[in-house]
Amino acid sequence: MTKLIVKDTEVNVLKVDGEDYICLTDMLRAKDGDFFITDWLRNRNTLEFIGIWRRSIIPVLIMANSP
Repeated sequence: MTKLIVKDTEVNVLKVDGEDYICLTDMLRAKDGDFFITDWLRNRNTLEFIGIWRRSIIPVLIMANSP
Protein backbone atom coordinates (compact mmCIF):
# COMPACT_ATOMS: atom_id res chain seq x y z
CA MET A 1 0.00 0.00 0.00
CA THR A 2 1.34 3.42 -0.97
CA LYS A 3 0.91 6.54 1.11
CA LEU A 4 0.48 10.12 -0.08
CA ILE A 5 1.01 13.23 1.98
CA VAL A 6 -1.74 15.78 1.32
CA LYS A 7 -1.61 19.03 3.31
CA ASP A 8 0.42 17.34 6.07
CA THR A 9 -2.00 14.38 6.20
CA GLU A 10 -1.08 10.81 5.31
CA VAL A 11 -3.56 9.20 2.89
CA ASN A 12 -3.36 5.50 1.96
CA VAL A 13 -3.50 4.49 -1.70
CA LEU A 14 -4.35 0.93 -2.70
CA LYS A 15 -3.59 -0.44 -6.17
CA VAL A 16 -6.05 -3.03 -7.52
CA ASP A 17 -5.74 -4.36 -11.07
CA GLY A 18 -3.59 -1.40 -12.06
CA GLU A 19 -6.06 1.16 -10.68
CA ASP A 20 -5.29 3.44 -7.71
CA TYR A 21 -7.89 3.90 -4.96
CA ILE A 22 -7.49 6.53 -2.24
CA CYS A 23 -8.77 6.04 1.29
CA LEU A 24 -11.64 8.46 1.82
CA THR A 25 -11.64 7.64 5.54
CA ASP A 26 -8.11 9.04 5.89
CA MET A 27 -9.15 12.21 4.10
CA LEU A 28 -12.27 12.67 6.25
CA ARG A 29 -10.37 12.11 9.49
CA ALA A 30 -7.97 14.86 8.47
CA LYS A 31 -10.86 17.24 7.83
CA ASP A 32 -13.11 16.76 10.85
CA GLY A 33 -11.76 13.86 12.88
CA ASP A 34 -13.61 10.67 13.76
CA PHE A 35 -16.75 12.58 14.72
CA PHE A 36 -17.51 13.37 11.08
CA ILE A 37 -17.32 9.70 10.12
CA THR A 38 -19.66 8.53 12.89
CA ASP A 39 -22.06 11.38 12.12
CA TRP A 40 -22.03 10.41 8.42
CA LEU A 41 -22.76 6.76 9.28
CA ARG A 42 -25.86 7.83 11.23
CA ASN A 43 -27.28 9.69 8.27
CA ARG A 44 -30.47 8.06 6.90
CA ASN A 45 -29.35 8.41 3.27
CA THR A 46 -26.04 6.74 4.06
CA LEU A 47 -27.76 3.81 5.76
CA GLU A 48 -30.15 3.38 2.83
CA PHE A 49 -27.23 3.44 0.39
CA ILE A 50 -25.28 0.85 2.40
CA GLY A 51 -28.37 -1.39 2.52
CA ILE A 52 -28.89 -1.20 -1.25
CA TRP A 53 -25.18 -1.76 -1.90
CA ARG A 54 -25.13 -4.76 0.43
CA ARG A 55 -28.09 -6.38 -1.31
CA SER A 56 -26.51 -5.86 -4.72
CA ILE A 57 -23.01 -7.09 -3.80
CA ILE A 58 -23.92 -10.24 -1.83
CA PRO A 59 -24.83 -12.32 -4.94
CA VAL A 60 -21.52 -11.29 -6.51
CA LEU A 61 -19.57 -12.32 -3.41
CA ILE A 62 -21.40 -15.65 -3.18
CA MET A 63 -20.59 -16.46 -6.83
CA ALA A 64 -16.96 -15.42 -6.40
CA ASN A 65 -16.51 -17.68 -3.37
CA SER A 66 -18.33 -20.76 -4.66
CA PRO A 67 -16.30 -23.66 -6.10
